Amino acid sequence: MEDLFSDAADRSLERSAPLAARMRPRTLDEFVGQQEAVGPGTVLRSAIELDALSSVILYGPAGCGKTSLARIIAGVTSSHFTELSAVNSGVKDVRSAIDAARDRLGQSGRRTIVFIDEIHRFNKSQQDALLHAVEDRLITLIGATTENPFFEVNAPLISRSRVIILRPLSDDDIRDILKQALVDADRGLGGAVVLSPEAEERIVLSAGGDARSALTSLELAASVAPPDADGVRHVALEHVAEATQTRQLTYDKSGDAHYDIVSAFIKSMRGSDPDAAVYWLARMIDGGEDPKFIARRMLIFASEDVGMADPQALLISHAAVKAAEFIGWPECRINLAHAVVYLALAPKSNAAYVAIDEALAEVREGPARSVPDHLRDRRRPGADAYPAYKYPHAYPGAEVEQQYLPDGLEGRRFYRPSGE
Repeated sequence: MEDLFSDAADRSLERSAPLAARMRPRTLDEFVGQQEAVGPGTVLRSAIELDALSSVILYGPAGCGKTSLARIIAGVTSSHFTELSAVNSGVKDVRSAIDAARDRLGQSGRRTIVFIDEIHRFNKSQQDALLHAVEDRLITLIGATTENPFFEVNAPLISRSRVIILRPLSDDDIRDILKQALVDADRGLGGAVVLSPEAEERIVLSAGGDARSALTSLELAASVAPPDADGVRHVALEHVAEATQTRQLTYDKSGDAHYDIVSAFIKSMRGSDPDAAVYWLARMIDGGEDPKFIARRMLIFASEDVGMADPQALLISHAAVKAAEFIGWPECRINLAHAVVYLALAPKSNAAYVAIDEALAEVREGPARSVPDHLRDRRRPGADAYPAYKYPHAYPGAEVEQQYLPDGLEGRRFYRPSGE
């Protein structure tokens, strides 16, 4: 009787679950997108289908299918499947799962897969607790993370696992997922909702490659669209706009999206594309980036990439730094945009940047070199015996031939103006 009530409760919970949870793919054939990682003929798909999976870390943005893929593996494998969340599990839970896996293997010969969601939240001791069990293949680890595992997961654990990179879903993938939800009578909306083309495009655009976000938007928009006489809800653009009032683009100020967008920003200015540079600036502003960070990057760029081709760029960038410090958001966006456009359109030269790095390499790797005697400080004992220093201002044009580099570097050029 208890099992009967438990099954009924599970079915009730499943029916009341959010659309995104109900529409999770159950098989590899239902899994949309990520063909490079899990498409037919890939190593990962073959390992899953043959139940020969080794430890993997699934790395990708939210809503790209990491948890869904782990649950598909749970459904098709003959291994026991244990799920832990790094948010509320500790070393004790990890060790308990490993002990249970050891007992299971000894008693029935059945292997265990341990899935850890958000594994990057585990600290070093928690990750270390997994090492021997993974190395001895007592467990097969499936970790899921939105953060770069090469920075957030211990190197020993990385070396014992295969990192699988999952990408944001394409717009076509999101459309396919929406269509499945609209027609699925068992888990989805089963024809009770009609989505206009404009509404569909708005959901796809707002999702930004996140299937969970797209399905949540669809469910919310359907809830605000009034039913017609037949009970069918016709979701129009205004219903989606009401349900998804802000578009959430991926931007984590300490994660990969941050570094990728900053990189695109710098490279757009370097490539003299003001439109792209302003776009990436807008992405950082919208993501809540610190304006002082943006301005500092521009100050570096002014000398690294514009340099002597337009020395004024350094002053413009410094003014942007002061504006970011003194004014702040939202007004300083105008100052930053002013400086970004200037830097993007400025002529480019990295000659000063190359010069200092070549000089540093010579200092660090070359022999120790002495200051030429005629350049030495005249206040030191015995300075009267030094050769005379030629004071440039005493010569026409304030120029005079004399050696300034140390012996052994005569004629060496570190600064070479662009175009030479």
